[in-house]
Amino acid sequence: MKTIGVLTSGGDAPGMNAAIRAVVRKASKMEMEVIGVARGYAGLIQGDFRRLDSGSVADTIHRGGTILLTARSEEFRTEAGRARALENARREGMEGLIVIGGGGSFRGALHLHKKGLPVIGIPATIDNDIPGTDYAIGFDTALNTAVEAINKIRDTATSHERIFIIEVMGRDSGQLALAAGLAGGAETILIPEMPIDYDEVVRRLEQGRRRGKLHSIIVVAEGAASGLEVGQEIARRTKLESRVTILGHIQRGGIPTAFDRILASRLGARAVELLAQGVSGRMVGMQANRIVDIPLEEVLQGEKGIEEEVYQLANDLAL
Repeated sequence: MKTIGVLTSGGDAPGMNAAIRAVVRKASKMEMEVIGVARGYAGLIQGDFRRLDSGSVADTIHRGGTILLTARSEEFRTEAGRARALENARREGMEGLIVIGGGGSFRGALHLHKKGLPVIGIPATIDNDIPGTDYAIGFDTALNTAVEAINKIRDTATSHERIFIIEVMGRDSGQLALAAGLAGGAETILIPEMPIDYDEVVRRLEQGRRRGKLHSIIVVAEGAASGLEVGQEIARRTKLESRVTILGHIQRGGIPTAFDRILASRLGARAVELLAQGVSGRMVGMQANRIVDIPLEEVLQGEKGIEEEVYQLANDLAL
């Protein structure tokens, strides 16, 4: 294999650039050329390609976002769009492709694999909801961003003796909310995987006040409920004053942490090695600090739930 492609797809995640850098430099070490595909699968359909070398990825390991840009492509969902993307890849001389993204990106990668283009996936999503890997690129950075916000909001919550509700990302997964709530010492964590019991939320608030606690932090994943709805329901039930902070896309940007840079570097390099060995249709990931590879079909059929003992621990420690 002499020429491979690399693209980023779906939502951006801090550390994507570190993964691109690792792919390019590992490929260069193995005397392979790398073609960068701009704007994900949309760029593959449009033929938006650029040659990447070691110099073109210099000074990118610390940058958030993705230098290759990202976009969603409805056209790629069609057979005609996929056929055009495959034709462009082959015309450009790509003998393999590395896809950096989440579940939707991997579904596209699997289609290309089944059409005969060797593909390796690299998990990158702040939701950390990809089965088969302990961590996805970007999760640790987003987590630290959320915890930093909780730390700052707690200062104000204490000063004003108020309830603060902090809404974090996580439409279908509570991984980020659970980790941020545990690390930030939140009194209550609301996630999509667990039904919301407002009676229990109120009980915990009242219990805290009885022991002299005059402020409270509630972390809610956007997929469980909106922070505004939670605030309104608590006010209706308790008449207590609350404030809502929605962190939004601030969680997706920023300088990647050392952990995300290292993870991205390890996964990017391993993806190149697998393509060079003739492996296709797999995702690289981390399990117990070891780099592994798993069939994409297995990843897409699986579901990454939360660890209930961690959820219970967060509740126990918040009392």
